[in-house]
Amino acid sequence: MTANDVIKVAKDKNVRFIKLWFTDILGFAKSFSITKAELEGALSEGMGFDGSSIQGFARIDESDMIAKPDPSTFTILPWRPKDSAVVAKMFCDIYEPDGTPYKGDPRYVLKRNLKIAEDMGFTAFNVGPELEYFYFKSDQGTETLDKGGYFDLTTLDEATDLRRDTILTLEEMGIKVEYSHHEVAPSQHEIDLKYNDALKMADSTITYRIVVKEVARENGVYATFMPKPIFGVNGSGMHVHQSLFKGKKNAFYNAKDKYFLSNIAKHYIAGMLRHARELTLVTSQWVNSYKRLVPGYEAPVYIAWARRNRSTLVRVPLYKPGKENATRMEYRSPDPACNPYLAFACMLRAGLEGIKNKYPLPDPVEEDVYEMTSERRKELGIDALPGSLYEAIEEAEKSRLIKDTLGDHVFEKLIENKKIEWDRFRTHVSRYEVDTYLPIL
Repeated sequence: MTANDVIKVAKDKNVRFIKLWFTDILGFAKSFSITKAELEGALSEGMGFDGSSIQGFARIDESDMIAKPDPSTFTILPWRPKDSAVVAKMFCDIYEPDGTPYKGDPRYVLKRNLKIAEDMGFTAFNVGPELEYFYFKSDQGTETLDKGGYFDLTTLDEATDLRRDTILTLEEMGIKVEYSHHEVAPSQHEIDLKYNDALKMADSTITYRIVVKEVARENGVYATFMPKPIFGVNGSGMHVHQSLFKGKKNAFYNAKDKYFLSNIAKHYIAGMLRHARELTLVTSQWVNSYKRLVPGYEAPVYIAWARRNRSTLVRVPLYKPGKENATRMEYRSPDPACNPYLAFACMLRAGLEGIKNKYPLPDPVEEDVYEMTSERRKELGIDALPGSLYEAIEEAEKSRLIKDTLGDHVFEKLIENKKIEWDRFRTHVSRYEVDTYLPIL
């Protein structure tokens, strides 16, 4: 849509309010509403707001911001009442009062890094995330709705209707869905979005998380994207399928290679592997993320790649004849509570670094890495992801690549925020400590 299209649709559909959406550096959705009377001015000049209370945004003495809506993201919100006051939304780019892009805007961070890929000759960076989440009976605990397991199609899966309504809502908002199913853990579910260019997909990921929660709320239950809400069962991941295109041609495909991978693809994967430890703070940004990233629960913690082996960090799905454009790599460590704008940007830059410097790709590892001895992993040169938020902070803090990708402002604010989170975590006495140590000490 163009700005004129938005104005016409808003008039035809009797849109009364428009929500302007953006995110803070942690990926939390933020919004303020304008009336139909302000729409034309917002599209042409943007709307001013105070950014001093937004996590990672400006200090209070330089807090004036401009939110300029992107007309291509205009959508009617299906869960809002339509009889009297239709409500729509648009994602916004954030600007300084002088009209320059605000360096603390995660959407700008992704756009800036997509321009780097474009300057290297790539016309599209396509991503397809698989977001997992849990349904609970309320937000006061972790009582599940079902006892179903992976791909169960029985009465155990009480959330089938919730997933169906969520998919219908997403599609009504123009977001295409490929698959949905029950996941491994009780009350855990997955809806996979059809691949799209990274900026649209980051917007769609934010929308997806909101829609899942809204549909759950309307049905009297609670949905969460917390990486590891229940002890002893699998956590929720966000595997991200990625490919680069030049025009209509998939730059990852090579018909003559035994893996059907081009040199570009191999260098890209090598870049992801080499910089994986640095990336992890952005793709797994919470203390709770590292309760998921442990061996034994399908979460990939070992830095290796494979085709059939799902215990590795990177998987390359097998090539299907006639599906050249589907050639891709899958990065398996991110979780669905990350900021998708920053995560997609950092994954892209790690891959581009591999292409630029022609990093060699090691041989695939088709053995179960979880079952290997530490000696065998050392023999194969298989390292592991950071084991805690603190370790991830240390890795990111010394990374030139991550700092360059995020920019000084976002990099410093993110590190500062995560250090505060870690300090709070390590001084807090957990229920486990009380139950385990109090009776014996």
